[in-house]
Amino acid sequence: MAYDDIVLEAEEKMEKAVEVLMHEFKGVRTGRATPGLVEGIPVDYYGAPTPIKQLATITIPDARMIVLKPFDPGSLGEIAKAIQKSNLGINPANDGKVIRLAIPPLSEERRRQMTKLAKDMVEKAKVAIRNVRRDANAQADAEEKAGTLTEDDRFKAKEEIQRLTEQYEAKADEAFEKKTKEIMEV
Repeated sequence: MAYDDIVLEAEEKMEKAVEVLMHEFKGVRTGRATPGLVEGIPVDYYGAPTPIKQLATITIPDARMIVLKPFDPGSLGEIAKAIQKSNLGINPANDGKVIRLAIPPLSEERRRQMTKLAKDMVEKAKVAIRNVRRDANAQADAEEKAGTLTEDDRFKAKEEIQRLTEQYEAKADEAFEKKTKEIMEV
């Protein structure tokens, strides 16, 4: 494998780690209503776990309200149950046609918990990025041993991989800062 391929593969995997982090951040509650809070919650729909976004339209009429309008009115009860089981701390109001979710403002303690949760997610993403670096460096070493990569190319690859590691860790930190600001906003 050429040095470019090793670096490119490492970059793709690091990008994926940051994408996963961003996706996880959607589920972290802030003081404002977002579809990401509920769209991934699994609902037991005819025996199969199905995400809410596949069972209902999700609308945000104002900053503190989420309205779910199921495609199948028979699934209202199951959707409400799934929301209650989730750890969002939101009680669904079912009026027979739609489910309304009033998003209460977060207490200071809950904000700290959400920030801590986001920090844990960032640390997981950074570990994944560092694991990609370790694997890519090992790949470069193996390629040099096999004779398919020169020593200079191995050093170049390792330098490039380190630069990418720092770049993607910075992206993860930047996303965390943004999310923390969002969580702490009253």
